[in-house]
Parts: sequence; C-alpha cells; structure tokens
Amino acid sequence: MSTTQPKTFANLVEDLQNRLREQTGVTATEDIAKRFLNTALQDMHVGFGEKFPWAERQATILTHARYTTGTVTITQGSTALTGDSTAWDTANDFGVKNALVTGKLSINGTPEIYTIASVDSDTGITLNERYVGDDASEATYTYFEDEYALSADFLRPLDLQFFDQAREIDLIPRNEFRRRYPRNNLTGKPLVATIVDRPFSGNTTPVRRVMFWKPPDAAYLLPYSFVTNKLAVSSTGTAQESLSADADEPIVPMQFRHAIVYHALHHIYRDRKDDARSQEAKAEFTDLMLRISSDHEIGRPRPQLQPRISPYVSYARNPYRRRGGGRYTTGTAFDERR
Repeated sequence: MSTTQPKTFANLVEDLQNRLREQTGVTATEDIAKRFLNTALQDMHVGFGEKFPWAERQATILTHARYTTGTVTITQGSTALTGDSTAWDTANDFGVKNALVTGKLSINGTPEIYTIASVDSDTGITLNERYVGDDASEATYTYFEDEYALSADFLRPLDLQFFDQAREIDLIPRNEFRRRYPRNNLTGKPLVATIVDRPFSGNTTPVRRVMFWKPPDAAYLLPYSFVTNKLAVSSTGTAQESLSADADEPIVPMQFRHAIVYHALHHIYRDRKDDARSQEAKAEFTDLMLRISSDHEIGRPRPQLQPRISPYVSYARNPYRRRGGGRYTTGTAFDERR
C-alpha cells in the first residue's frame, strides 16, 4: 500500500479502492476504478479549464495570402478548372502550396464562392461545386482561405471574447458569424473569428477549425491560447486524452491529484444509490475545487486593506489650515459651533 500522495494511474486506482474498502489486485474492480477515474479527470475540467493554468496551451496560425496569378478557363456545369500561368501545386516562400484542398476561390469577380476538392497540378483544380456562370476563358480569379486548422489538442479557446493573444480578433458564436457574413469573400486583415466543427476525416476525432472574417489577404502570424484536451501524459512524455497505462500521470499538479479520487468517489457512490456518501464525497471535491480555482499565482495581486491616507497627507502638508469649519468658542460653551 502506497503511503504517499497519488502520483501515477496505478496510485490513483489503489487510493480509490482503499477509500471504497475494495480488495486490490482484482481485475474487475480495478477496471471499474480506472473508468471512473478517467471520467472524473475529464469532468473536473469541464467549465474550469480557463482557471487551471496546467490546461493552458499556446499555438500559432500562419495565414495564407490570397493568390491571383494567371488566368482560368472553365465551362458551365463543370468542376474542372484549368489555369494558365498558375502555380497552384507549387510551394510559396513559407513552404505552403499556393492552393490547398478546402481553399476557396471566386471567378471573374462574381459573388459565388467555390471550394477546392483537389489540387491536381500547377494548372489543374477540381471544384466541389459545379460552375454556374457562363463559360469563362482566360478569366481572372481570386484564391483565398477563410478556414484554418487548430492545434491537434485544441478543446476550446482560453479567452471567450478574443481569439488571438493580441486581442485584435473578436470571437463570436458560429450562428452570429453566419448571419453577419453570409458571403465571406472580402479579403483583408482578419477582424472576427468563430470556431467551427467539420465532418470527421478518416478517424473518430472531431475536426475543429477557426474561420475568419475577413479572409486573410496576406501572411499574418496569429498566436492564440486554448484549453487542451490532452489531460494525461505517458511515462515517456507523450500527451494523451486519458489515463491508460499504470505509469501514466494526469496533467493535474501533484498537490491536487487527490481531487480526482474524490470526484470518482462521488460518481461511484451515486451509481450505487448511496446518496449520503455521494454527497459527502461531492462536498469534499467541491471544497477542493474552490480552493484550487482560487489559488493565487506568483505575482498576482492579492486583496489587501488600504487606509485612506490622503486626508492625513493633506493635513501634514498644511497643519494650520482650518478643516471643515472646526469647533471653537465664542462664549461660555467650549464646544459652541458658529
């Protein structure tokens, strides 16, 4: 039996089983304990990620400049776009190809926006949508990108009002974004952003992306902060979403890890219909969470009492100045006020 603060996944399982008075070393009960510990680890970060510094991460987005080199040819009803003097499949100065899948383009300045399904060559692109305009030959076009991939471990923004760390790009709900900018084709410096979810791509992990208005017209470097969904780390230092191996550790600091056990106890007792013990465990967990969320960081200003010293300073500078009509005597009453 360990006599130290729980550190690894195995320690957390043992601590939880000891508090439940369960026999250790039994596979069935250990599996149940592991499941509830992972549930507790995820649940304790719901709504509190903005207050937990250990869950904060930073990343950077490099935006793509709009591309208008060359001309294009396409016939009505076709998805095959042919370029002349274009270099769509060639990398630019930042090592990114001049046109990418899911990029957008408009043809001949029309309001219709087409999404790229594939970049076949420097002079060949396949569109997702069929071209609805009149046949175009050697027409002008504008390629731009309004959506960008977020960090692989992105869960949600750290700041719920601004996307970037410079606080220059407002963050708004996706419904409001769609209502404000139904045709998002006017390029410029990004001023507004929203987080969107795209269909799954080859796995079960949701694809979260950020959409900008205005779509960037140049290369901008946009640092942003977010809450990670990787709440555990392996013994080799690999971030992962859940605890699995015995040597895995949660990203929660050592002094707070017993909170995970109390939260797991609450879930277990609740499932067992033991309401009294469930409420006791919940009360312990709630108290811990309040203390954790209010824990002061180094350098953070703390509440303090400050007396109003300005009147004393003023009087010290001019002690003979009469203040507020003071008391003085004009007759027999020493406290007579005139």
